[in-house]
Amino acid sequence: KQKLWSTKKIKEGYFQKLGINAIWFTPVVEQIHGAVDEGTGKTYGYHGYWAKDWTALDPNFGTQQELADMIKAAHQAGIRVVMDVVLNHTGPVTSKDPVFPNDWVRTSPKCTYTSYETTTACTLVENLPDILTESEQDVALPEQLRIKWEKEGRLAQEMAELNQFFATTGYPKSPKYYIIKWLTDYIKAYGIDGFRVDTAKHLEEEVWKELRKQADIAFAEYQLKQPRVLPDVQPFYMVGEVYNYFVSNGRVFDFGDKKVDFYNYGFDALINFDFKSDANKDYESIFNKYSTLLNDPQFAGKTILNYISSHDDGSPFDADRKKAIESATKLLLCPGGAQVYYGDEVARPLKIAGASGDANLRSFMNWEDVKNNANTQAILAHWQKLGTFRNQHPAIGAGVHEMISTTPYLFKRTYNKNNISDSVIIGLDLPKGSKTIPVTGVFTDGTSVKDHYSQFTTVVKNGVVVITSDFNIVLLESVISKG
Repeated sequence: KQKLWSTKKIKEGYFQKLGINAIWFTPVVEQIHGAVDEGTGKTYGYHGYWAKDWTALDPNFGTQQELADMIKAAHQAGIRVVMDVVLNHTGPVTSKDPVFPNDWVRTSPKCTYTSYETTTACTLVENLPDILTESEQDVALPEQLRIKWEKEGRLAQEMAELNQFFATTGYPKSPKYYIIKWLTDYIKAYGIDGFRVDTAKHLEEEVWKELRKQADIAFAEYQLKQPRVLPDVQPFYMVGEVYNYFVSNGRVFDFGDKKVDFYNYGFDALINFDFKSDANKDYESIFNKYSTLLNDPQFAGKTILNYISSHDDGSPFDADRKKAIESATKLLLCPGGAQVYYGDEVARPLKIAGASGDANLRSFMNWEDVKNNANTQAILAHWQKLGTFRNQHPAIGAGVHEMISTTPYLFKRTYNKNNISDSVIIGLDLPKGSKTIPVTGVFTDGTSVKDHYSQFTTVVKNGVVVITSDFNIVLLESVISKG
């Protein structure tokens, strides 16, 4: 049985070949032990979103050593790790998983999502107890955790750590602060580089500011104690899942009766629910829109995370996986952050016989296709070429987009910030064979340039380059700029 935290694919270079610079992994805390039937048969907490004990790793995901080894391998490969975290709710109540005390959770009403209150002070669905994150009252540790920890021989240590945390921070012993302590412990223990915050809009936004504050403290503490492995120093990173946040509306999310700018509460980025529908548009419409939005002063120092598919969005772009090449081109060349959900890069099926709901989106990785299917291998090669080019050039995700010509479709991206200057020219839907590309204003005469896609190298002459390749895409970069 292969555990989640196998370092094998990292050490094989699988992620580096895709240009991945951060790995987001599922919540790994101990899940409920029982099953829930939501009308489609028994479901277990295989996905990580049904917490039973935030202080323990779920053994189905692996051991503490395996998690530490995975993170170490990622860091040695120059890859950061982002852990999914849940503060909004516990797992469902089952015969094996009693409900938390009523000073910890509410079990009704169910959210109707018509206002701020009916989105936050409620349960997401039936039988998903909602943490009373609005509470500032001192509460005791849930009895089921006290009994569990005592059986595991760690009650005294856990209680001592909690007492120290509350004494140091001055927080009341209310539910949210217990969980903030437990979540940030993973940073101290393993060197987690960032959080992907689940269900961010379903609790009071001020809570996220406190989570970020304690995460920054924990991250700094870890950095002081551990030798630096990553090639550069970056602050802790926090991206939020504010369900149905659309970047088209700017920074704010509208609850109907209240607007909230979650970027003001500790988030560096928000997941963008716009992109999967925008991906149906032509290249220029997409790229120009996102460049204009993200280069607006309101987004200074902030960004978004685009995706074509995800773990709980039942309406992905290209659900039938018939546009895997187009998906990569649009996602990886679009301004903003790019989430490559596992299997996007190899057209992993999103419709599974016998599966219901989100289980379709969480199928086994199609490694056999990667190994034996020529079409899958061609799709992967395309994602790899675009991904590595994107990773090497900040101009693509964070620069300014400018179209050069419509036919053939050529554009440039330029980035001039933080003492970094980067420029690239990209051509899409070009003729195969010989292609003449104007490069004036980006690459000067005599400059050696390379098409990253075909690896063809040439020299700029009279403001143009001639690229000969069997592909209809060109990714032009200065050879010198890469050192």
